Amino acid sequence: MAQQPIFSISQPQPPKIAEKIYCKVLWRLPRTKKTVYLTFDDGPVPYYTEYILDILEKYRVNATFFCVGENIEKYPEIFKKLRERGHGIGTHTYNHIKGWSTNFISYYRNIKKAAQLAQSTLFRPPYGQIKILPALALSIHYRIIMWDVLSKDYDETITPEECFENVRNYVRNGSIIVFHDSLKAHNNLKYALPKTIEYLQAQGYEFATIAP
Repeated sequence: MAQQPIFSISQPQPPKIAEKIYCKVLWRLPRTKKTVYLTFDDGPVPYYTEYILDILEKYRVNATFFCVGENIEKYPEIFKKLRERGHGIGTHTYNHIKGWSTNFISYYRNIKKAAQLAQSTLFRPPYGQIKILPALALSIHYRIIMWDVLSKDYDETITPEECFENVRNYVRNGSIIVFHDSLKAHNNLKYALPKTIEYLQAQGYEFATIAP
């Protein structure tokens, strides 16, 4: 079975073949209800995570944060705020390593370390990079969460308006939407996140966290 990437998952919506090949990975949640799942990667970090928390509180929306383990250690008070405000928690490895270029034993230990810090069995691989066989093995212990809509807020070649359009054009029932709490993404996020929430609320969508 191929262990290298055979498609790109950097588009706003991943190709349909991804769901078939990665059968133990969750790309989208139940599609019968008009519900979406906002998610944020790479935190918790000062200012950027806190900015997002304030936006979510303003609109009375809960989300799921996929946290980097070493950031949990560095900023425990910010991490504590995530739980106190009722948001879901997942992990994003201990130090944001790439699954396609890391041997499985090292990768597993890295994930386990982050999971222990976060006390969560939700896991999202950084860059969406995970090999097929490791995904099968990890799914025994973790719920692996990918996405249905990638805002591409981290892409400094797109405008904030294009970032919002990436969500609006592809969102549907059960979509898992990715933003980032980071410096690199902030310029696009500070425009696109409020616009996204306002648009989805106007369309009658509810927001929910992802359960372990």
